[in-house]
Amino acid sequence: MPSGNQKSFMREAVILTMAAIFVKILSAIYRVPYQNIVGDIGFYIYQQVYPLYGIAVALSTYGFPIIISKLVAEKEEDHLHVERIARLSFTMISVLGVLLFSIIFFGANTIAKYMGDMGLTPMIRLVAFSFLLMPFLTVWRGAFQGIGDMAPTAVSQVVEQLIRVGGILLFSYLMIDQGYSLYVAGAGAMAGSLAGSLAGMFVLFFFIRKRYSTTKLGWPKKNGFHKREIRLLIVQGTAICLSSMMLVLLQLVDSFHLYSGLLQAGLSDVEAKIAKGIYDRGQPLLQLGTVAAVSLSLTLVPLVTSAFQKNQQQEVREYMQLAVKISITIGLAATVGLINIMDAVNTMLFENSEGSFVLSIFCVSILFSSVILTFSGILQSIDKDIIPALAVVIGVFVKYIGNILLVPLYGTAGAAISTVLALCVITIFLAFCIRGQLKIPLIHTTFLYKALFSVTVMTVALQIWRVVMEYLLFSNEMDRLQMTVLALSSVAIGACVFIYTMMKVNLFTEEEWLQIPFGDKLKRISHKIK
Repeated sequence: MPSGNQKSFMREAVILTMAAIFVKILSAIYRVPYQNIVGDIGFYIYQQVYPLYGIAVALSTYGFPIIISKLVAEKEEDHLHVERIARLSFTMISVLGVLLFSIIFFGANTIAKYMGDMGLTPMIRLVAFSFLLMPFLTVWRGAFQGIGDMAPTAVSQVVEQLIRVGGILLFSYLMIDQGYSLYVAGAGAMAGSLAGSLAGMFVLFFFIRKRYSTTKLGWPKKNGFHKREIRLLIVQGTAICLSSMMLVLLQLVDSFHLYSGLLQAGLSDVEAKIAKGIYDRGQPLLQLGTVAAVSLSLTLVPLVTSAFQKNQQQEVREYMQLAVKISITIGLAATVGLINIMDAVNTMLFENSEGSFVLSIFCVSILFSSVILTFSGILQSIDKDIIPALAVVIGVFVKYIGNILLVPLYGTAGAAISTVLALCVITIFLAFCIRGQLKIPLIHTTFLYKALFSVTVMTVALQIWRVVMEYLLFSNEMDRLQMTVLALSSVAIGACVFIYTMMKVNLFTEEEWLQIPFGDKLKRISHKIK
């Protein structure tokens, strides 16, 4: 039986996980109404600058707070130790924050020039201020997590995202309604993002004043520096940050290269902006597609960590293989399902079906991203933080070369292909590394055959349903409302067919069902089906 402390820790971890899932879902969903407000050109403007903000979010949410929490947790009962770690972390991250702020703020003209659009300069300068808030968000979250108090981090993340999304949509709507330019609307959206970060900081400050009013954060004393802690913050912190920034860094490559590449390929200024805006519709689809797969598969990572620490090699292998199976299953189903109904989903969310072919290519990223995030979680759980970071660096290089070669030939389709290739390379690299670490096959070919059969049956069902909808219920030229009905009904039918087929072919064993969240309920359904 787990002890009271273990139960409390698990409860706190669940709170933090649920908050993270909520934040990710909201981060994907808000882009849809935003695009509807500002259109494809306005969406292009926002997405050009967003990766810079995304880097600040990754640094203050995923990377450094994890390392700080580990350092604090080593002696969480020692208030002097906690204060020393907080002071040291605050100093180092303040220096980093000021450095990044200076580079982005004073280099905004240069960054905008390399992006090919000088109109982005004010937005880039505005985003730079988010790096000045980074020390407070990072250190306070890490300190709270280190003493096992996840509520402040969870509440701050949720409040930050709610204020951010509300600010983005409100400010952009008001700017457009008042007749301001799309660039001003984009600046309003970035102001909303900054408002969210400030709100998150104030929430954390409130918790500190309420619970730990004696804790001091400031410049470290001379005897406060320790080489080991500095090395952990720099090396492991940077490694985890790089892993968490994978998708943002790939977007950043597109921000610097895709628009200018389209201009060089012969598109006009307006055509290139519209094409990039349509291409960027894939980002919320990618985020939503990976949330379910990653959320379920990563629930097994703590079990991998526990088994690894106890040197239970068999359990490590079993949990790892199950996590990979879950990420492949859900990632594959989401990818194939979306490709089947892409034009309907595109119209439902973004008013028209422009770019559906490109978005279909881009959505293959869902499968690879789901597997990569699971692989990264497994490697970090067995203290191999550097490997996922190295994989991301390799992937960004592949993406950059892919854009140079493919964008002039195929436009946004080339950018989508280069993203998929980069993620494919990362997946293969991590797969070889995990196999080398654990000396086991990651997945069995029998499982892959069953998974492919399941999505094939789902595809047949979706295509039959589309024919029924198009020729028996609606006209050949469906409007947005009819496309919405088609999209939502297809999601329901596709999910039911896939789950039914998956159970019939025994994609998961009975023991595996019991390890999956809600698996016991699905197991009972499976017995009824058979």
